[in-house]
Amino acid sequence: MGIMTMQQTLCIIKPDAVQRHLEDAINDMIVAAGLTIRKQKRLRLTQEQAQNFYAVHKERPFFDDLCRSMTSGDVVVQWLEGEDAVQRYRTLMGATNPSEAAAGTIRAAHGQSIQANAVHGSDSLDNAQQEIAFFFESHQQQ
Repeated sequence: MGIMTMQQTLCIIKPDAVQRHLEDAINDMIVAAGLTIRKQKRLRLTQEQAQNFYAVHKERPFFDDLCRSMTSGDVVVQWLEGEDAVQRYRTLMGATNPSEAAAGTIRAAHGQSIQANAVHGSDSLDNAQQEIAFFFESHQQQ
């Protein structure tokens, strides 16, 4: 087994899951996976915030739907920490399509569709740092 490194990553519990009051169930899964929730806050993304956050996808056909769904209700953003947190949380989330997600993953348990798949997670260490800063540092998108 390789040397584990402490990392940080971002989780967003999406509006579809917040509307179904799944925050506690998802938090239990996160903690059970060995991750610590360092900070957490509930907020409603503006259209501009959603477009800035998902700017990497702006040329993709699903961009408008993604921004619409992410602004459709409150989200819970979380700063997670743990050993190999980025990969550990991505494994816990499961496949983007909940019907393809492995048993025991958040999306298998709580996702409804590719769009309404309960959670977002950073896909790399670099993106994790940027995404955490987007919500938790004094860093504000103007």
